[in-house]
Amino acid sequence: MAKFFNYFPKTLYTNANNTSSLNNVTNIISRFKFEDSLKENSSAFYYYEIKDSDTPEIIARKFYDHVERHWIVLLYNNIVDPQYDWPLEYRTLINYIDEKYSASEYADTANTSNSGISWAQSVNNVQAYFKVITSTISDTITVEKFEVDANTYANNTVMNIGTTNYTLQNDTNLNVKITKETRTHYDYEVELNEKKRKIKLLKKEFVPQIEKEFKRVLR
Repeated sequence: MAKFFNYFPKTLYTNANNTSSLNNVTNIISRFKFEDSLKENSSAFYYYEIKDSDTPEIIARKFYDHVERHWIVLLYNNIVDPQYDWPLEYRTLINYIDEKYSASEYADTANTSNSGISWAQSVNNVQAYFKVITSTISDTITVEKFEVDANTYANNTVMNIGTTNYTLQNDTNLNVKITKETRTHYDYEVELNEKKRKIKLLKKEFVPQIEKEFKRVLR
């Protein structure tokens, strides 16, 4: 990570204890951004599933021949926080869930086990959702999921549970299916963590030009 900031510009900074003194420091708020066209161009990248043993540095060494190219892995995937935007390995995830759901807002009087994991895994403590599946005759399908509270979930009149067919002005048939579902907080956290595993890796042949542009923009 240290070499990453070598290319950042310098800026003058006033010492808080001595306003007459100016320090020449690295401007760490400088930013480099990939063009959206490059990030969306399927010929420029391939998908990769992050393993528990992977770190940005390991992936950079494996695919780009140097650990210092880890910033390409992160920025190409809009990963700002490499600790929590990156999938946690299993033991770390368990510790995270246990700590999170041991917090006072979750550990109510029913949590007699005093264990965040036990509370999160209990079928009595769930997150509720409405899931809306919309499809057309051309098989274009969209799925939206809305998190709701327990009272809203129990009230079927809030959402029209079931399937409804519509005919649009252009005579397109629209099918809307609304269902309800719940999941434990544990399953929610595991699924959220798993979704982080699929990332895009910029193909190696683009790296030299990207590095050149990176240095040009920041200097």
